[in-house]
This record gives sequence, C-alpha cells and structure tokens, in this order.
Amino acid sequence: MLRTRVITAILLVTGLLLTVFLASKQVWAIVTLGISLLAVTEWTHLIKLSRTQSFAYVAITALTGVCILSLQYTALASYQTDLELSLLSLSALFWVVMAPLWLSQRKACQHRFMMGVLGVLLISATWVALVGLHTINPWLLIGVIATVSLADSAAYFAGKRFGRHKLAPNISPGKTWEGVLGALAAVTVYGALLCYYQQISLWLVVALWLVVLFSVMGDLVESLMKRQAGLKDSGQLLPGHGGILDRIDGFIPTLPMILLAISLLHFSGFNVHG
Repeated sequence: MLRTRVITAILLVTGLLLTVFLASKQVWAIVTLGISLLAVTEWTHLIKLSRTQSFAYVAITALTGVCILSLQYTALASYQTDLELSLLSLSALFWVVMAPLWLSQRKACQHRFMMGVLGVLLISATWVALVGLHTINPWLLIGVIATVSLADSAAYFAGKRFGRHKLAPNISPGKTWEGVLGALAAVTVYGALLCYYQQISLWLVVALWLVVLFSVMGDLVESLMKRQAGLKDSGQLLPGHGGILDRIDGFIPTLPMILLAISLLHFSGFNVHG
C-alpha cells in the first residue's frame, strides 16, 4: 500500500511540475478545468445524486468553466475579474463563517440542491485560483502547493509518532492535535527559510499558519461529507490516495483565499515585501 502510494505521488508531482512550467496559460486552464470536473463528479457521489442528476451537474459546471474562459474574448471581458473575485469571495465566506459552524455541529445537510451549488462554488473557485496563481507566477503556485503538501505530510508523520489527543474523533479519528502542531512547525521552518533567502516579510510565516489551519478545515469538511455519505474515499482514481477530492481537499479552501488576499493587497497598493 505504501509503495503504491509513493509511486502515485511521484507520478503526480512529476506531472504537476511538467504541466505548470511547460503549459501555456490556456493549456493550464483547460487541464485544470478537466481535473476540476473530475472533482465535481466525485462531489456528486458524496451528495448522492442520481446518474442523470450527476450528468447534468457536471455539464453545468463544465459550461460555467467554458463561459469564464471565453469571457475574455467577448465584449464582457471587463467583467471577468469581477466574476472571479465574486467566486473567490463567496468561497472565502464559506470557509471563514459557514465551515466552522458546520464542523462544530456535525449535522448532515440533506438539501441536495444547496450542496450542489456549494460544490460548484468551491471547486470553481479553486479552479479560478489555480489559473490565477499560475498567471501571476508558476513558482508562486508551486510554493502554495508545497506548503499545503508539506503540512499534510508533517501532520501525518507527527500524528503517527506523537499523536495522543484526537482533533475531531467523530469526523476523522486519525487526526490529532499533535499532527496539527507538527504541520505548523514544518511550515514555520519552511516560511522562515523563504523569508531569509527571498527577503520576504516575516508576516509570511503568520500567513502560512493560516494556510495550515484552513487546509486542515478543508480536510475535515471532506471527511465529514464522506462519513455522512458512508464512503471511505471520494473515489478510486488515484491508487493509494483515493479520489481527486481526497488529494485536493486542503487546496479547496487555501488556493482561493490566497489569490483573493493577493488581489486585495494588489488593489490596495500594499507592498508585501519587507
């Protein structure tokens, strides 16, 4: 199992690096839209849609993505930024306000239409963030992905070695507070090295702590949905890793919030460098 997991991870990292640095903006947008549609398909399984409903749901999401991609070539191009910022803001609102309440109450949401809208919103915002961060700088995107991946790995190993106190036993029994502390420690070192060698403000370390906390929240929300759906994994597409949602659950809150923060800082003229 571990060998399969490692091989899949190596293939994923290799494919990611090649695509991020070699693909054009348009190709990257199309590739990530395809991955997003796979995630949306898995979302339909979590909320128990019928085959017909799932097909319609994925088709609507695909059409939404194509419309966003095509908007820049139309007379409505000036509204593209507003549309993307709206998606990012609504996603952030969910993760800051609604997700903590949902996790604290652990109530199952049986309203499929509402959960369907939520899925389109969150996954579309993640896709917009993937494209937006790649456009700003591919290294920025890799840095964010590395942060979340490092935190996830550090949490896993710290939890295995030192885990004693359960983080959310009724949602995800394997997660511990020691794992979270391990993740925070790992990104602190990572952030400090970035600040030193790239001459970035030390506020970056605080930002990375927030990234860790929201990535954990994303993981817990997906775990809660899987538990309520009676599923162990969101899918079986990635051997040893489960489904697409199982791999990107930490990115669904963090990527949109990071792009939103960068956009707001840019509009305010704030200098992020020390």
